This record gives sequence, C-alpha cells and structure tokens, in this order.
Amino acid sequence: MIDRRRFLQTSAAGSLALGAAESRARAMVAGKKYKVGVIGCGWFGNYDLDRLRDVADVEVVSMCDVDSNLLNESADRMNAAQGKRPKTYADFREMLKPRELDIVIVATPDHWHALTMIAAVDSGADVYVEKPISHTVDEGKAMVAAARRTGRVVQVGTQRRSTPHIVKARDFLKEGHLGKVGLVKAYCYWHMRGDANPPDSAPPANLDYEMWTGPAPMRPYSVLTHPRQWRKFTEYCSGITGDMAVHMLDAARYLMGVRYPRSVSSSGGIYVEKKGKANTTDTQTITLDYGDLTAIWEHRTWGKQDDPKYGWGVNFYGDKGTLKVSIDEWDFIPEGDGKPVHMDFVRETVKPHEEGDANIIPGNRAHWRNFLEAIEARSRPVADIEEGHVSTTICHLGNISMKLGRSLAWDGAKERVIGDDEANALLRRDYRAPWVYPTV
Repeated sequence: MIDRRRFLQTSAAGSLALGAAESRARAMVAGKKYKVGVIGCGWFGNYDLDRLRDVADVEVVSMCDVDSNLLNESADRMNAAQGKRPKTYADFREMLKPRELDIVIVATPDHWHALTMIAAVDSGADVYVEKPISHTVDEGKAMVAAARRTGRVVQVGTQRRSTPHIVKARDFLKEGHLGKVGLVKAYCYWHMRGDANPPDSAPPANLDYEMWTGPAPMRPYSVLTHPRQWRKFTEYCSGITGDMAVHMLDAARYLMGVRYPRSVSSSGGIYVEKKGKANTTDTQTITLDYGDLTAIWEHRTWGKQDDPKYGWGVNFYGDKGTLKVSIDEWDFIPEGDGKPVHMDFVRETVKPHEEGDANIIPGNRAHWRNFLEAIEARSRPVADIEEGHVSTTICHLGNISMKLGRSLAWDGAKERVIGDDEANALLRRDYRAPWVYPTV
C-alpha cells in the first residue's frame, strides 16, 4: 500500500530540490549576457524567445524569416524591449556568417529543422530546436552527428522532461508505486486538423514562398500553408504524430527509461475529414513492442475523450495501479483499497514577457534553465538532440508502417528496418534542388 503522507513529504522535498537546482542554474548564468539569433519568427519562435528572456539576460542580435511581415514585427518588438533593433535576414545562411551568436533558436516548420540546426552548430552556436527535430529519420541522424562533431549543446523543445510535476511522476513511478508496468498509452483526442478547402492562390508579396518551401516538394500555395497551418501537409511535417505524439511518447520514454522498441506497427488514415486539402491523418494508432512492455499512441477525430481531464496525455498501467499524466496534472488510481494521489503542475511566479497566462505550456522556463546550465557546464541537456531524435524516429516509423501497411522490425543500434528495403528507402527523401540532403 502507498504511504500517501510519505510521498507528499517526499514531493515537498523534491520541490525544494527543484528550487535549489533552479537557483544553481541562475547562479551559473548570472552576469552573463547571451547573444541570440532566431530562425523562424512566427508564433513559437517568439514564444521560445520570451521564455529564454524570462530566465536569462540576452541580446537578440539577429532574426531571420522568409515572411517579411513576421520578421519586421518581431524585430520591432525586440527593438522596443531591448532598445536595439536586431539585424534582420531572409536567409539563415547570411545570418550565421558572422559567427557571433551564442544561442540560436530554430522554430521553423519541420522540413527546415535539419538544415538550419546543422548550419547553426557549424557556426559555433548552441541550439534550441523545436520538435519534432526532423522530417525524416536520416535527417535526425545527421543532426545528432553534427552536434557531436561540433561539440555544441542542442536542446529539443520536448519540455515534458523539465515540467516539475512530470519529473515528480517519474520519481513516483521509479519508487515502485505502480509495480510492474505492462502497458503505456499516449493519446490526443483534440480535433486539430480541420476540413477547410480554400482555393490555391498566389503567395502574398511578403512571403518568399520559394525559400519557405526550401528542400520540400513544391506544392501550390494556399492560405492553409502559411502561417501556422503547414502541419496539415505531409510535405512539411509528420502530421499529428510529429506535433502531439512526439511529446507524449517522449514523456513515456523518459518515465520508463526506454529507448527504441523492437518493432513498430501502425494503422490509420483520413477517416472523417475527407473534404479538405489536408493530407495528414485524422485517425491513427501506433503500437510499439518493447518486449515485456507495450506502448501505444492513439489519435482520433470523433467522439469524446475517455477522461474529461485527460484529452492529451499518457497513461501507465501497472499491477499496483494506473498513473495518468497530462501537461497540467497527474493522478494515481491504485488497485485495491489504496488511496489515490493527485498532483497539479507547479505554477512559476516569474513575470512573463507577454500578456496573458504564459504558463499555458508548463515547464518551458525550467527547460530553458536546463539548457543554459548545460551550456555553462558543456554537458548534455535533459532533452539532448539524441533523445529528441529517438522520440521523433519512433513517430516517423509509425507513419512509415501505416503507409506500407505492415509492421516494421527495428534495429535500434543500426537505426535501420530489418529486412525491408522499401521501408528503409523511406527513412530519407530526395531534396528539391538546389538543397542538399545532410549526411552523417
């Protein structure tokens, strides 16, 4: 039986330890001013930048975007905030040429992550790259290799690993309260894809659509492409798996301490929202075989979520009880007559740089502090590029399995599908000229 009082006392001690760790991180960077560049000045590029500014003294030196409106709005905002307008660029290669940046934030659409991150570490910068790290598996391998070759610190925006209540859920699980865990289920029941079908059109004058498309296949522009709606198209992303599954499957790996599964199988498709332009799935299930542990991802577009409090999360089913974890809270439901345990997320008190509730994504500031601490120690952060690569690869393998209609046996050491040349051919894709696919 769980000693609930002992766990809550341990949790309180854990909060003090977490606060001490954050104080150490602040002390390590005190008095240091980081020169920062941003590649991708849309919604999340600015959000990430603000969370960095919450926890460190920075000078935003340069900003890059192929949308001149977004670029100028972001540069003007930084001018007002720091009294100096960042230099602006439409081409990330020009921005990186001076080799003057300590940190580069990569917040582009997914199909640009590999080339921009690799160029940034080659320029001597440490990098914070948004998830999923890659559009294909072999891109991710090249990104890990580039980080190791250059010795740069690369943190992936899978901030569940830094979210205080999820860190405590990991401790709770490791203490044995769930017993033997046989099944993990990650899920998202939010309707995210939409069924819109606007006509194709010429891109707006403020957008360099040729550069925006970059190495991806060229498709006609529509208002669904940019801004913020490119996740509807597989040319630029890996769908809802790369958007939502990567977070919760990464959290599952973090809590369970596992890496690659032995095999991956997936089914799904466009079952409900058939009228729109989007070509990503609205329904998909991925099953990961870890031997004596099975992990599942589920997304669906119809019906209510199973638990009103848990629309996006991950459940751990053990012989002593069930642990449900979301970005906001977690609940343990014991077997037998044990007492349930509930924990909310820890709300930070740092004043945000934007209006409204910046805690909508708990753990982001802690994630940036962890990154800064790793920069100062020249160590690997909690969401190191290799961890991001493994979690992203699992999502890619799910999409490949669904596309081919068969299970994939996976060699995690070689990062290749066993005995399936057709599947291995899908671990990469041809780049549109003149862009060159990165190599390890």
